[in-house]
Amino acid sequence: MKTTALRLYGKEDLRLEKFELPEIKSDEILAEVVTDSICMSSWKEAKIASDHKKVPNDIAENPIIVGHEFCGRIVKVGDKWKDKFEEGSKFAIQPNLQLPDRPDCPGYSFPYIGGDATYVVIPKEVMEHDCLLEYNGETYFEGSLLEPLSCVIGGFNANYHLIEGTYDHKMGIKEGGNLLIMGGTGPMGLLQIDYALHGPINPKNLVVTDLTDEKLQAAAKLYSPEDAKKDGINLHYVNVSKQEDQVAYLQSFVDNESYDDIFVLVPVKPVLTQASTLLAKDGCLNFFAGPRDKNFSAEVNLYDVHYNFTHYVGTSGGNTDDMRAAIKLVEERKVKVEKVVSHLLGLNAVADTTLNLPSIPGGKKLIYTHKNMPRKSLEEIVTGDHSDSFYAGLKEVLVQNNGLWSKAAEQYVLTYGEGI
Repeated sequence: MKTTALRLYGKEDLRLEKFELPEIKSDEILAEVVTDSICMSSWKEAKIASDHKKVPNDIAENPIIVGHEFCGRIVKVGDKWKDKFEEGSKFAIQPNLQLPDRPDCPGYSFPYIGGDATYVVIPKEVMEHDCLLEYNGETYFEGSLLEPLSCVIGGFNANYHLIEGTYDHKMGIKEGGNLLIMGGTGPMGLLQIDYALHGPINPKNLVVTDLTDEKLQAAAKLYSPEDAKKDGINLHYVNVSKQEDQVAYLQSFVDNESYDDIFVLVPVKPVLTQASTLLAKDGCLNFFAGPRDKNFSAEVNLYDVHYNFTHYVGTSGGNTDDMRAAIKLVEERKVKVEKVVSHLLGLNAVADTTLNLPSIPGGKKLIYTHKNMPRKSLEEIVTGDHSDSFYAGLKEVLVQNNGLWSKAAEQYVLTYGEGI
C-alpha cells in the first residue's frame, strides 16, 4: 500500500513524500486517514525536531510522520485484533500513549503513523494501550477534533478543590464558581469555553480574556453571553489591554471577588503572576499553555499557597478516559466542535501551514488528507467571489450553515475536491 505523507527530517524540514508502507504484521492495523487538524504542538515539534522529548534522534535517516489529531477508516486488521476491530469502521486515536518506558506517540515518534498521511500502519502499542477507539460520529472532521477536546477535558479534570476539614480533594472545577480563561480566544480556548458551558460541571461566572477586540468578538459570536445566560452562566469577554489595573478590572466581573479556577493559555510570565494574584482561597490555577523553554518560570504568590490553600496544576494532553468522554460529547452533540474550524486545506498545504501556524489567525486548520487544496479560511470562502466552481459550490454549502463547517461541507469536499 502506497501512502502520501508529510515527514519530519529535522528542524523546519518537513517533506511531503509518497512511499510504500510495509505489509502489516499480525499485531498491526492498516488504516486510511481522512481528516487531521493542526495543533500548536506540531509547530513546536517541527521547529525543534529531535530536541522535542517525543521525537527520535535519528529522524534524518528515519523520518517520522507528523500530525496527531486525526480520524479515519480501518482498512485491514491484523489477526491479533480481528475480534475487537472491524474493517470499514471509523476510528479515532488517543495519541498520548503514556508508554511506561518511552515517550513515543503517533505524530511524533513513528515512521508509519501520523495524521498527515493518506494511509498509515497503526502499531501494536496503540491497541495494547487501548488508544484506538471506536468512533460513530457522523463526520470525520469531528473525529479529528476529539483529541484537542480530550486535552480540554483532561485539564478540567485535573483542577481540584479541598473538601473542608479533610485532606481529600474534589476533582474538577468548582461547581457554580468563578472561572477565568486567560488568552482564551484561540482554538483550545474556544473548546474550553464550550466545555465550561456544556460540560458536566459549570461555573456561575465565566470570564474570557484576550488583547484584541476582534478576537473577543469572534469568540462571542460563537458562544454568546445571551445564550450562556439562558443556561444560568454569566459570560464576559474582556480586553485587558485597555486597563491599567487589570486585576481590579477582572475582579469587577465577579462582584470584586477572586477566581476559583483559572486556566492560563499563554506562556507569558506576567500573565501567570497576575493569575496567581487573582486566585481565591482554595483556588486552582491550571497552566495549560505549553512553553518551549525548559527553564520557563514565573513569580507566584507562595503566601497564598500556605495560608489560602491555593493550588497549581498543569496538563499536557488527555488520557483514554478523556478521549471517550470527548467522543460521547460529540456523538451526543453536546459540544459542537465545528465552531472552532476556521481554515480548510489539503495535504499539500500542511507543511507551510504548520511552520507558520502562530502567525495564522483563527481556530482549527482542518486537513482533508486525500485532497490537493490551498489553505483558505472559511470566511474567505464565504465572502469571496469564486471563478473556481469548486469553491463557488462550497460557498453555497457554508452559507447554508451560517459559515460553519458541517457534515454537508465535508461530503462536498470528499466528493468534489481534487485528489492529492
